[in-house]
This record gives sequence, structure tokens and C-alpha cells, in this order.
Amino acid sequence: MADRDDVAHLLRRATFGPTAAEVDAAERAGMLPTIDRLLGGGPPDRGATATPPPRLGPDPYAALPQRPSREQRQAANRQRNSQVDQVLAWWVDRMVAAEHQLAEKLIFFWHGHWATSAQKVKSAQLMFGQLETFRRHGSGSFGALTAAMVRDPALILWLDGQKNTRKAPNENLARELMELFVLGIGNYTEDDVKAGARALTGWTIDRRTGGARFAARRHDPTDKTILGRTAPFTAESYAQLLSDQPAAATFLTNRLWFRFAGTDPAPALRATTDVPTALRRVLTAPEFADTRNQLVKQPVEWAVGAMRQLGVSPGDLDDKRRRQLRAGLTGMDQVPLRPPSVGGWPAGAAWLTTSSLQARMRLADLFAGAMSPAVARRLAAAPPKGRLDALARLLVVDRWTERSRRALDPLSGDPRRLVAAALVSPEYTVC
Repeated sequence: MADRDDVAHLLRRATFGPTAAEVDAAERAGMLPTIDRLLGGGPPDRGATATPPPRLGPDPYAALPQRPSREQRQAANRQRNSQVDQVLAWWVDRMVAAEHQLAEKLIFFWHGHWATSAQKVKSAQLMFGQLETFRRHGSGSFGALTAAMVRDPALILWLDGQKNTRKAPNENLARELMELFVLGIGNYTEDDVKAGARALTGWTIDRRTGGARFAARRHDPTDKTILGRTAPFTAESYAQLLSDQPAAATFLTNRLWFRFAGTDPAPALRATTDVPTALRRVLTAPEFADTRNQLVKQPVEWAVGAMRQLGVSPGDLDDKRRRQLRAGLTGMDQVPLRPPSVGGWPAGAAWLTTSSLQARMRLADLFAGAMSPAVARRLAAAPPKGRLDALARLLVVDRWTERSRRALDPLSGDPRRLVAAALVSPEYTVC
């Protein structure tokens, strides 16, 4: 059997938040078989099947006349916002319900990496389509994902790719591909950015279908010199060139370490652009064990993990509580589908602000009040002197500090208040 603290640490990083039963199973199976299972997926995901995506229908803007009135545009915008909210609610529900937790967490990782916001894209269909791109390609080759993303309609709109023509190259997408998405700062020149923009010319968005479409007359077919190579690069061959660079493998491995292990510099891991291999190297690195209690949970990770452990299904919450959940994520400054910039969300102590703590406390009270009767009964059944240990097991906290014990112990007689206080403790917030 594996050491329980070790497998708990692994699962806290590789899932949104493990349940006690999942830690029990991993402890029996051992570390390496558990990593194999996390990366392999396993049998069909019953939780995902039970949370099918919403039926959105077409983008309301597709039905607008050529010259819509102000009222027609306003009505279409209201419908669009409602559709985006449907996708957001569905995705949070799926994060909680999914049994293939690492696969789902990888999608959230890619969403923060290729940060694209509905604030500008507006279309729920395009945002959902991008999530499906992450689902199809995010657990395989980084090169295949990059090739898919340069043709992703949401990303093209987000970075003004539809404005990129042979007569007026727009450098936004090319610059962010190199700087933030594939290579990292210092691995390209300004001339590479300009030539890359020319390679990406010609892609537009079909307003009626929402799909990306290549317009050959807008594309620059001439030779471009990028990263020392000269060829008539297209979006596809440009994406391939970037993902074939040794810097891409190092960049990917370091990004995975940053999000799954710790914000300190990554150790000298053997870099690769195969995502499962890179993840395996992160999770099995000797230094990974030393990152325990160094990573502040992102608000979405914190909220989804708490709901998983307390048996709360966000889809079953009443309208008032669903609005409170959305308001809580907003108050903590992390709402899926709405990253603040192309750089994605921050990390570490940036999440530990006074305002975010207040929002976290309100959500903690919401989750504690909505915890499943079975979870509440198990906690209430623990003897008073052992209730804090039962709570630590429930929330997959290795152990409470003496300071936290002194703060939590007076609440032992009230399971709801006890759980709410524990969810905002340092031991739960930092993993």
C-alpha cells in the first residue's frame, strides 16, 4: 500500500479535489498504478454522461437581418449572455461530476493557457467549441493541439485573427502564439512575429455557422522566414514549425509544472511535447513530493473540490443558490469562460485578497448548508473528540495545525459551521 499522505498529495494536484473514497482506492492501488489510471482514463465516465452539454441552438446573431435595429441587437445580446451562462453552469456541473478528473482538470488548464474570454467572443457556441477542442486534443500531442488552435474560431476572434489580411497583417495571434502559448519569451524575434502574422492571414469566421473559414484571397502565399526557416508558411505549417521547436517542449513541461506542482522554477525534467508523458514526468519527479503545501488552490479548484467532497451537485441547487455560486466565483475573481486577459489567471498569493476571502467565506457557508445528508450524517456520527480528524479525512487534509484545531474545536457541535470554517482554513486553501 502507498503512503496515504503521498497519494492524497497526488490527487489534490491531479484532480479538482479528491474524495476520501478516492484516496482510499489510491492508497490500496499504489502511486504508479494510480498515475496510470489518472492518465489512462479508464472505463466510460458515468459522471460526464450524467451531465450532457446544454442544447444551445444557433447563435442569436446568425438570425439578425443585414441591418438590425437597436432592439434586435439588444435582444440577441441577452440571448447570447443566457447561452454563455448555460455553458458555464454545465461546465462547473461537469467538473464536479466527472470521474475522469485529470482529463477534466486538463481542460481547465488549457482554458487558462489558451485564455479566451466570452467577454469579447460573446458566442456560447464558439466557447463551447473551444472546450471540445481541448477535450479532443488536450490529452495528446501539443503539436496537434496547436494546429487545432490556430483554426479555432473563438481564439481567432479573441485575438483579431479575422482582421489579419495580406494587405494589413495583424500580429496579435502570432505574437501570443509565440510568447504565451507555445514558445515563451526569448525564443523568437520581432521579425518572427511579423512573418508569423503573414502565415496566419486569410482565416475568417462565418457569421452564420460560427466556423472558421479560409479565404485564399486574403492570405499571403509568399515565402516567410520564421525561426530561421524560409517557406510559404500557412497557418498549419507555421503551427507545426512552432511545436517542433525544442523550446516548445521545455515551455509545455514548465507550464504543467507551474500549474500542477508549484510556482517555484521547475526541476530539470526531460522535456517533451507529448502531454501525457510530460504530465507523468511532473507527477513522478522526486521534487514533486516536496511541493506539498506550496500551491494556493485556484478559486474554481477550491469550489469544485469542496462540492465534490461534500456531495454537492451544482446542477441540483435551486436558482438562488446557483446565483450565489456564480456571485461567489465572481467575487473570487475566477469565472470560467471569462479569464481576465490573454495571459490567463494569476497564481499563488494573488488569490489571497481580503475581498476574495469574503467571497470564499460566503461560498463555504453555501456549500456547508448544501452538503449531502449522507456526508452530514457521517460527520455527525464521529465522536466529539474525533470529529476534527473525521473532518480532515472528509476534506482530504493531511492534518490540522494546533492553531486551526483551536479555532475549529469550539464548532465541533455544529457540523455546518464546522465545515464552513474548515473550507477557509489555510490547510484547505493551500495544498
